[in-house]
Amino acid sequence: MPTSPVHRLPPTLCGRPAAYALAVGSGLLYFLGLPGVNVWPAAFVAYVPLLLALRGRSPRDAARLGLASGFVASVAGFYWLYGMMKLFSGLPGPVCAAMMLATCAYQGGRTAAVAWLAARATARGWPGAVAFVLGSTTTELVYPLLFPWYFAFMMHRTPILMQAADLGGVYLVGAILLGPNLALAELLRALHERGRPGRALVALGLAAPALGAAYGAYRVRVVDRMAAEGLAVTVGISQGNLPLFKRQGGVMINRGLTEELVKKGANLVVWSEGSIGNALEEQRLSNPKYGRVTSDLGVPVIFGANTARKTGGQVRELNSAYLADFDGKIIGRYDKHYLLPFGEFLPFGGTFPTLYKWSPNSGRMIAGESVAPLVIDGHPITVLICYEDILPWFVNRAVNEGRPELLVNITIDTWFGDTIEPVEHLALAQLRAVEHRRYLVRATNSGLSAIVDPVGRVTLQGGMFDEEALLGQVHLMSPRTVYEILGDVPWYAGAIASILMAFMERRRRGALPG
Repeated sequence: MPTSPVHRLPPTLCGRPAAYALAVGSGLLYFLGLPGVNVWPAAFVAYVPLLLALRGRSPRDAARLGLASGFVASVAGFYWLYGMMKLFSGLPGPVCAAMMLATCAYQGGRTAAVAWLAARATARGWPGAVAFVLGSTTTELVYPLLFPWYFAFMMHRTPILMQAADLGGVYLVGAILLGPNLALAELLRALHERGRPGRALVALGLAAPALGAAYGAYRVRVVDRMAAEGLAVTVGISQGNLPLFKRQGGVMINRGLTEELVKKGANLVVWSEGSIGNALEEQRLSNPKYGRVTSDLGVPVIFGANTARKTGGQVRELNSAYLADFDGKIIGRYDKHYLLPFGEFLPFGGTFPTLYKWSPNSGRMIAGESVAPLVIDGHPITVLICYEDILPWFVNRAVNEGRPELLVNITIDTWFGDTIEPVEHLALAQLRAVEHRRYLVRATNSGLSAIVDPVGRVTLQGGMFDEEALLGQVHLMSPRTVYEILGDVPWYAGAIASILMAFMERRRRGALPG
């Protein structure tokens, strides 16, 4: 296998300083498209400056440009990491700032990996546009992040362009959004070089969002009709706006909000993650009189509470969602699988306990084992806790196993303060509703609580840092989608193709379309 490319790289379009300026510009455009900033058309042009900067660059230079772009986008869009780390870890401010910058640099490495893969493939004779798209979907799929996010979430206010998620998840939606970026970069490249643009690339790139919108318009009509045929349920959301650490008064506040919702006709009420200050003892849950925090409310309630488990003389806690029936009896429980680093566990803290001295606020929780749904009167409900709702593959697994008729997410975003993080979190969660064509109910402690319909529209939304009793309607439904059946298998095949293109020469030579 050759270690150096046989194909000659195309000429660069600018010098190195200008290339870095273009890369930084791409990072800023990416930031403008993020939820919370909401300049969603930026998704069509965010990568254009970076694509121009990458033309003709070696893989090493391309990776550096990608890192610069990704780092800028991450620092601007995830500035709230500083406050989170300071609150979680209890470390001094300068240390948290350094940790934030290091995290953003690592997150920027995802864009660096895209650029490196595309440059390697282009140098070996593969179509540059195809390599960039596959590099993007591959890194979104396999690059590990503390808080995974996807290019597709920029469309959270443009549901018509989210609908392809039921075919190929967030990766297909993101690939569609890359189309106009590649087309515009090709047109600008041709204008700069006074040459002809690749017609196929421009046509396909500009057609991608048009085709996505046409499919979206069709699917919105079909899914709306399907939803209307499902059993209607009036759901209440209790947003208690409790303090972050001392939530002992949570039961009284949430009970009061629930009583208000029942009077308005709620058939089901959902409280947030951690809505009860005290942990419930696992050994006592079999006692039908224990844990009746919702007794006398006369409505099924899903609420969040920690579960205390005694093993070997040691007590460890799980982050749980409980289902209580009309009488307040606990009839189901789901334990969170994916724990939040620092907040719920300290990485390597089990191996090196002394690390907890450096990070005193970090939790010591253990993860759950089952993804079985909670069942009310024969209707299965899949519950997701905290940021499990931003993990496409995990939600796909839970839906396939539980065949739920409704998705429920309970979370606490209070950690992040008055920032854009809750908006970003909700935007990511909206895509789960589209991928699986279910309603999604989100109950958060301090906002943004919401109901999302099966085409990704937010039909009900609360405020930030408000104590609210929200009431809305959902329809129970459990259709099968292509993404639900295939999952990420096609994208893993794309990842293999991306790696092969980066290391194998293309035998047939010719002009590259991008």
